[in-house]
Amino acid sequence: MKIESVFDPSFAPYGKVIEGYDTAELLRTLDTVTPLPEGTDYVPSQPELEALPIAAQLSANAYGGMPIQLGWCNGHNTRLNCLEYHRDSELNCGVTDFILLVAKEEDVVDGALDTATVRAFKAPAGTLVEVYATTLHYAPCSAAPGAGFKVLIALPRGTNGPRPDIAPVNGEDKTLWACNKWLLAHPESSEAAQGAAGILKGENIDIAADL
Repeated sequence: MKIESVFDPSFAPYGKVIEGYDTAELLRTLDTVTPLPEGTDYVPSQPELEALPIAAQLSANAYGGMPIQLGWCNGHNTRLNCLEYHRDSELNCGVTDFILLVAKEEDVVDGALDTATVRAFKAPAGTLVEVYATTLHYAPCSAAPGAGFKVLIALPRGTNGPRPDIAPVNGEDKTLWACNKWLLAHPESSEAAQGAAGILKGENIDIAADL
């Protein structure tokens, strides 16, 4: 798979690089207080990150006054496994370089998505990246063989919390996996084994050989 850059024009349909924020203290704190697991872990809300001045700045500026949470996704990963989306943009910023595997919500056709539509974009360490609400994404990937990653995940507060108890009214409802989280799983993924809708068709992409 070709690995492009978030600075390339080809990233424009999926998101954008956000400038003007000093992320140095945020990244130092992220690096200091969070672990680097062998697998991949996600924590939606990290108090030490949310206590920093940039947390209020992102809430006021980047999210227009909406309450947000600052969490993280850390570890080692080279596989797609799933794609998810939210009703709002997500902000990512890495202590290290990381790679995003993304597709578009409009790529879902007849209730399925062909993984051949997935593209890979590398974000350099310290780059604040907005991933649009219509962009399907999931856990970051390592940017070098054997490398780990520590990535800030900023989202509206409550996202990825408990799934609301709903009576399904359409096909999309079957993919609601958590609060403000719609999940499309590959049948080979552990999430599919846990009951997530296995509607990713084709190869469960692994970029290990492309690094």
